[in-house]
This record gives sequence, C-alpha cells and structure tokens, in this order.
Amino acid sequence: MSGPATIAWSEAGEARSARWRSESGAPPPRRVVLADDTLSADAAFRLASEGTGMLWRGDFQNARLLLQALARRIDKPRKTRKAKADAPPPSPIDAFNHYRQAQSQRARTLAMLLIEFDGEHRIALRRAPDVVQACTAVYGAGDAAQGHYVAPLRELQGLIGAHEWRKKGVAIAALGGERIYPHYGVFAPVRGDYMELLAQAPLPPALSSGGVAFDIGTGTGVLAALLVRRGVSRVVATDTDPRALACARENLARLVPDGRVELLQADLFPAGVAPLIICNPPWVPVRPSSPIEHAVYDPDSRMLRGFLDGLAAHLAPGGEGWLILSDLAEHLGLRSRTQLLDWIAAAGLQALHRLDVQPIHPKAEDPDDPLHAARAAEITSLWRLVVKPLP
Repeated sequence: MSGPATIAWSEAGEARSARWRSESGAPPPRRVVLADDTLSADAAFRLASEGTGMLWRGDFQNARLLLQALARRIDKPRKTRKAKADAPPPSPIDAFNHYRQAQSQRARTLAMLLIEFDGEHRIALRRAPDVVQACTAVYGAGDAAQGHYVAPLRELQGLIGAHEWRKKGVAIAALGGERIYPHYGVFAPVRGDYMELLAQAPLPPALSSGGVAFDIGTGTGVLAALLVRRGVSRVVATDTDPRALACARENLARLVPDGRVELLQADLFPAGVAPLIICNPPWVPVRPSSPIEHAVYDPDSRMLRGFLDGLAAHLAPGGEGWLILSDLAEHLGLRSRTQLLDWIAAAGLQALHRLDVQPIHPKAEDPDDPLHAARAAEITSLWRLVVKPLP
C-alpha cells in the first residue's frame, strides 16, 4: 500500500516536501515552483495552464487577488466567445457535457495556486487569516507531529466559506425561520421550493396511528425535522456519509431535542416498514468529479433507482413513498420522463399524486449561464408513490 501523497519542491538550494491535501481528490502537481508578490497574473496563468503548481511565499491577501485574476482569465473566453450565426445551437446534453468539461478544467487550473500549512493548520504568510477552526472542522484536530502539508488556496477558500455557512446557517421558511447549519461537503438546503412541497403534501392516513417515517439520505436532517414539525411522532433517518450524519445529529439535537429522530448509517433503507418514506436523491445522474460532489450527482441514478426498487418492500399497508425530484436531468437529456415512469412501474409502484413547483434561483434568470434553457424550464416535484394493487 502506498502512503499519503506528498508534494516536493526546491527552496534555498534544498529539496523539500510536505503532505498533499485535497478534499476534491486532486493529485499533487508534478512540478512545483515558488511564487510571491512579484509574479504577474499572466505568468501565473501560463504556469497554471501547464499544470505547474505555484507554492505561495508572498502576502496572503495578494494570493487571493491573484486567484481572482486567474479566474477572470479562465472565464473571459467563455463569456466573449460568439457562436456563428448559422451554427445550430448545441443539444442540451452537449451543452451540459461542455459545461462539465469547462468546470473541470477551471478547477484544475485554479488548484495550481498552493498554500503551505503547519501540522496545526496555521499559515505562516503575511496577512494570513486564522483558519484553524475552519480546517479543524474538515480535517480534524491538528497535530504538530504530523508535519506540514500543502493544499490549493481555492480549496482553502471553500473550507472558509463552508465554515461561515456553518456559523450563520440557512433560514428555513418551512421551519418557521429556524436555521439549518450545513457542514462541509453536505448539501446546503438553500432552495426552499422542495421543502414547501413537503410541508404541503397531505400525510398518509396510515400515519394517524402514530407510525414511524423513514427519511432516506437525510443530509443536514432538514426534512426529518420538518416531518416532526408536521406531527410525525418518530422518524428514522439514514445516510451513508459520516459527515452528513454528524451534521444531521447537530441540527436535530437543537431542532428536535426530544429524541424523536433516530439517525442510522445505512445505504438507503433501515430495517422494517413505515407508512411514510421520503427521499430527496441527487437530481443529476452523472458521475461526480470529486468526493464532495456526491451530494449533487447520482451516477447512473443509483440512489434514485435503489429507492424505487426497495420502496414497496418497506412500505406499511396504506403507506406512501414521497420522492422529491427535479426534472432538470430531463431538460438536459440525461434521463427521460418515460424512463422514470418505467422505473416506477417496474418497482411495483404507481403515482397517487404529484405536487409541482417551479424553482426560483438566480441561474434560471441568467441568460449567460450555459445551462440557462434547462434551468429556466426546471420543475421540482413531490411524487406520492404507493404500491400498485394486484390485478
């Protein structure tokens, strides 16, 4: 077995190395040069485009400005490129694939600006912020004995941003303005449209006797908390991601302090049956390009199909399965409505009713967004599924 990845460079005539750290799973650059405030944005862009890592030794705030300048150089060609007047518009799936390719290349290029940390998550640069708490929340407690490590500045900014989200939280209108505090790598419930659907759907009569509900893929725990607020006496919430379970445990301890939600690490369903089972799987059926994208992308619709295929066996008599799903994948040409309906039927299910809402978010209003047409047409639905009666 190979040990942890390392990064190597030359400094002051000596060979140096440190541990490599990347939450996105990016490999360390094969070539690393030292960089400081004298490096121009154009020179940095050439190095980054070649895959050369730049280990920063200048002022930290200047590194932030340089990263912004690199981003502008990457984004400018996309915004100024003009299509030929007689060229047909790309198909939705071609537009999506081009978008993903461009985003992946953008991430690789911006990841070439590097910051060195000591073993306790401190940065020895001028005007560097205190990032110990933000790094500890993701990496765990620092340890001087582990030695220094290097990480992309762009990822550090992601950690800092996630830490701020975790501190201020997201106000949830369906919870009366109560806040959910997402952790790094756990999908933040910033879109309230699907929670409004959950708040509006009539609870199945089978729940009136005090039955349990299952929340499959609980994430932050927001939907489990909403079910309790609606009067569900007990919820069993599952997730496979330890970060999600830790996040949900923290949120639910505050929102549901009476222990009416049980958290389990499980792949989809817990044991037993329930009169209500809800699931809000990732909406886009493509392979994630990094570990933290699992909250957004569901390769080959694995979670969606797993939920549908196992639902009938876990529904109590008269129970309902609530599937919360956007049709964005349909508008992108990644999955058809016919295919979804076929999966529902093949699982021995039928749709009792469907609640729809058109999401409102900035990208749907931005005509320069590469996926604007699909986003503008998107509908999010809550499918009330029941077991198909025998003929």
